[in-house]
Amino acid sequence: MTQGPVVIDLDDRPVPGPDAAPPVPDLAEMPSGRAMQTMATLAARKPSRVGRFFWSAAMGLIGFWASVAAWDFVTGLLDRNPVLGTVALVLVAAVVLAALLVMLRELAAFARLRRVDALHKAAEAAIVANDLKAAKAVVGKLTGLYAGRDELQWGRARLAERQGDVFDADGLLGLAEAELLTPLDAAAVREVEAAARQVATVTALVPLALADLIAALTANLRMIRRIAEIYGGRSGTLGSWRITRAVLTHLVATGAVAVGDDMLSSFAGGGVLAKVSRRFGEGVVNGALTARVGVAALEVCRPLPFRTTKRPGVSGIVSRALKGLFGKEG
Repeated sequence: MTQGPVVIDLDDRPVPGPDAAPPVPDLAEMPSGRAMQTMATLAARKPSRVGRFFWSAAMGLIGFWASVAAWDFVTGLLDRNPVLGTVALVLVAAVVLAALLVMLRELAAFARLRRVDALHKAAEAAIVANDLKAAKAVVGKLTGLYAGRDELQWGRARLAERQGDVFDADGLLGLAEAELLTPLDAAAVREVEAAARQVATVTALVPLALADLIAALTANLRMIRRIAEIYGGRSGTLGSWRITRAVLTHLVATGAVAVGDDMLSSFAGGGVLAKVSRRFGEGVVNGALTARVGVAALEVCRPLPFRTTKRPGVSGIVSRALKGLFGKEG
């Protein structure tokens, strides 16, 4: 038995038309973290051979010109007035001495960075091979690295007391990580939160051209340098730039400095701040990308890989850094 269509009359309310649908978001207007992506791309870009040759030749020419000019200045002044010439000679000698001291400091900073990097690689090799002897050597070097750190005195004592009860490489390195690196991890995470907060605030509140890019560059350089200092690898100026390039090159190569995955896509597309103010949304995304750079810096500067201690999460850092800054969204 066939029946006709069944019509159910719900009520007399008007049926909404297409004009009542919410507008489709303009993806081109979504916050993209432009300042952080530009900063990372520029910092990670490897100069060409021609560029390196040009700058090397230019710096050599400038140094040679300055040396000849200083020599002519001092010798000419000595001929005219021996007293003033002697003063100029002393000042030039002081400048040269200061330059040598700066060079020695930079060399020492590179040595510290290599020491921390060597510890990290030795720890990974000991874990893979389950070599207890190699792990004990790593722990000994790690203890020596932090011998002068008063805030780690209790951790060093605990490690010395308990390490005799551990009979495998993974467990011994995990014990060293828990006793020595946990307070350092907390301090490093606070530096990341402060940098993320600063970048987000400047991006959101300062509508000047290039202000967000300058803020991102300076905040990230300072953050990476402080993280290196916390873990015992005081980097110096050239060393800081080397670490920064290593961190950002890794992030660019893996596509991590981009909006479109994990929590960054939700910040950029669905956040209340992005709907109310594009500048606020851009600030949140730049802050989140800064936190991602900070987490990568932790992994690069840390003398031991994350094993027993959980690697800090970007979303947790961003939540704590931006809490109360832009309302509940942060």
